[in-house]
Amino acid sequence: MTLLLLLIMIYGLDGGECGGCEGSGILRLTSTTKGFDIEISLESGPFITVNDTAEQLSCNSKTNSCYIECSYEDFFVNKASNEIKELQLCVQKQNTNKTAFEFSIVNYTSLCIVVYCLPDEIKGLLETKENQMNSPKGLRSILNIKKMCQEVILNEAVVDTYIRVEKSAIESVINMTEQSKNYTHEDLSMIVVMMNLSTADDYVPISAPRVLGVNEVAETLIPVKSFQNGSKIGVVTYDSDQHFKLKLGSKIVTSKIIRIEVPEHDFVKLTNRLKIQFKVNHSYTNHTSNYTLSCQFYDANERKKVDKWKSDGCLTVNTSDDVVECSCDHMTPFAVLLTNLEISEQQWEILSSISYVGCGLSAFFSACSVLGFMFNRNSRAEVSNSIHVSLSGALFLLNISFMLSEWAATLTEKNFCVFIAVMIHYSLLSCFTWMAVEALHLYLLLIRVFNINIKHYIIKLSLIGWGVPAVVVGGLLSVYNIHPFYGLYEMTLSDTNKTNPVCLFIDPLVMYGVNISYFTVIFLLNVGILITVSRQIFKLRHVGNKPGKIPVWKDTGTVLGLMCLLGTTWGLIFFSMGYTNYPILYLFCILNTMQGFCIFLWMCGTARKNRAQASQSKTKSTVDVSK
Repeated sequence: MTLLLLLIMIYGLDGGECGGCEGSGILRLTSTTKGFDIEISLESGPFITVNDTAEQLSCNSKTNSCYIECSYEDFFVNKASNEIKELQLCVQKQNTNKTAFEFSIVNYTSLCIVVYCLPDEIKGLLETKENQMNSPKGLRSILNIKKMCQEVILNEAVVDTYIRVEKSAIESVINMTEQSKNYTHEDLSMIVVMMNLSTADDYVPISAPRVLGVNEVAETLIPVKSFQNGSKIGVVTYDSDQHFKLKLGSKIVTSKIIRIEVPEHDFVKLTNRLKIQFKVNHSYTNHTSNYTLSCQFYDANERKKVDKWKSDGCLTVNTSDDVVECSCDHMTPFAVLLTNLEISEQQWEILSSISYVGCGLSAFFSACSVLGFMFNRNSRAEVSNSIHVSLSGALFLLNISFMLSEWAATLTEKNFCVFIAVMIHYSLLSCFTWMAVEALHLYLLLIRVFNINIKHYIIKLSLIGWGVPAVVVGGLLSVYNIHPFYGLYEMTLSDTNKTNPVCLFIDPLVMYGVNISYFTVIFLLNVGILITVSRQIFKLRHVGNKPGKIPVWKDTGTVLGLMCLLGTTWGLIFFSMGYTNYPILYLFCILNTMQGFCIFLWMCGTARKNRAQASQSKTKSTVDVSK
């Protein structure tokens, strides 16, 4: 009867009539030791295969994956392996994306529907299911839709509908449960508990149901005063939770996602808070010291496309190394998330102003360095100037793309935001690489002290400076459809819980697995060369006793200039990892956004020095000739 109602709602009243056939076909059933296979050949329509085993549940045609549901499923009474049956089909209704047919087996007539995995079709099917949810089988069919049409369920246009319908299915199961009971599915496990209000305790402990491969998930403490006699509560542990993770933003889930459901009740602003003691997975936290654990809930009412997880109404307490207690004043899906360290709104505005002014100046002077190099023949003759200009070009790209990141986040065109995020990442890695090239050139020039006469030297350096970052970013983009690393990043402000969207890399693993490790290697190399060169510069002061010896402040200025070229001020990031250090953040923003200006001054100083030396040499030659 349920399937008949479903067919009527999908096709209309004429779709449920079984008197005549619009078409015919053959259904071939094969029993195996693990389950069974179905092959459906329709007179007019695609060939459909179904595989139903403990490991796999799939439905496929030549063009699309599909969802199939039948009113009678016990096809093989004896369960004999390799048993084969061929049955005649009567196609009741068929269009481009849906098919309904019936067949007779074991004295039963089974009615089946096949819906192809397309966003509009699956969304419509889910909404239809929601309207006729009246049995535990409804939850099973919802989970089967997700399993058979996973790619479509994870579509942004469908996932919100799926989460809403899944909630309705869970509430339906809780309503129909007459006594405390456990339900186990492959995607989730649920325990339904009848609340005992006669207890003298303020809280009723309920262990979250375990899932495959996890011994302990969480201990929930339910506030008794919030319930009435006869109240039922469901505690759900998700094993397959990708539909919640789709809109995480830059955060990482470090625990199992737990849903607390009480049908027909919306508990908010609880006086006695709900408490959940989560077991935390430290495989992420060991490598992300700039992030903190935060108890958050999934806000199904949030309309934003990214980051639906919020911390409103939740307190986080680390009770031990592997247990985090979440104390919340409402009941919804919860989890412990690894989030970025937050900045207050006032500090964010100040830091943003400093960054925009600094980046604007840096971009302007970087452009001046590039243009000066292009129109100055003498400047182009210097290999060192070519390297300085390449670094200035990378800084120009970084500053411009950074200044566009907040504006791009306000646009509806998602691809442009991704483009800006990619440009920021590429130009950032290019800056780091050219800083390493600066150090390498300085080592060859001053330490090895030999004439750099390598064939195509500047071309080879350019391939390194621009090519290595392109390979890294290209590798990340190659898996973008599977795992998007770039997009809209929500910066949460600590004092207001407001979010400030920017276009950036949205996966912390990119930040720490790529950027920090990449820069750490370059930083250690550059610092080693800087120390060696600095020692060499100050050692020369003790050689000879010439009256025209260079003053100390000039040597110090040279070392500071080299620090700018080699990007050692970027190392300040190491002093702010693990907590929000405002003095370090201010120094970081001021020093690093002015790097382009410092390189411009360095190049101007070098050009002036070269002109002075050339003029002095010319004057000396004239005096010698006159003698």
